[in-house]
Amino acid sequence: MGIVTTSSETAFHQSADVIWDFVTNPANWTKTYPGSERIGELPAVPLQVGDTWTEAGPDGERIYTWQCAIAMRPRMFVFNSVGRLGHRRDGSGGLDGRMTIEYQFSEPGPGVTLFRRTMTIESPKGAPLPDGFYRIVNPAFIDAYHAAVARELEQEQSAAPRPATRTAAG
Repeated sequence: MGIVTTSSETAFHQSADVIWDFVTNPANWTKTYPGSERIGELPAVPLQVGDTWTEAGPDGERIYTWQCAIAMRPRMFVFNSVGRLGHRRDGSGGLDGRMTIEYQFSEPGPGVTLFRRTMTIESPKGAPLPDGFYRIVNPAFIDAYHAAVARELEQEQSAAPRPATRTAAG
């Protein structure tokens, strides 16, 4: 097998639970991950081990079918692309191999959550990966994804209703 792995981590000020709930919901991926254009066949969240869903890539024609492999809230979430990677809507095309995405969450200090995203693509020995696959495993994509997650979480936090405060009339 040929194996390409990319990993990046970012410290967040939200709790692991808050980050977990956001990033493990594929409906949020189109807002955060470069190259994720459409999510389909999404079961109810939170996802459970064995759940499957689809994701359309940047051209809208390449489909990835994902399956949840590990869901240990709020520490680890792992999902794999099932079947041919980036197949067409009719099931043809795509690449032999397996793509695994792993999210890990830790709390190295008070008020800090370290979120790590690791992507591994495995393909049969001698099978060339197209340039498009090398673009998606570029660490800059993961860093852009982390920045987008931080932005979305901040927007959600800003939009959350604040408790009413009472002032004394003077």
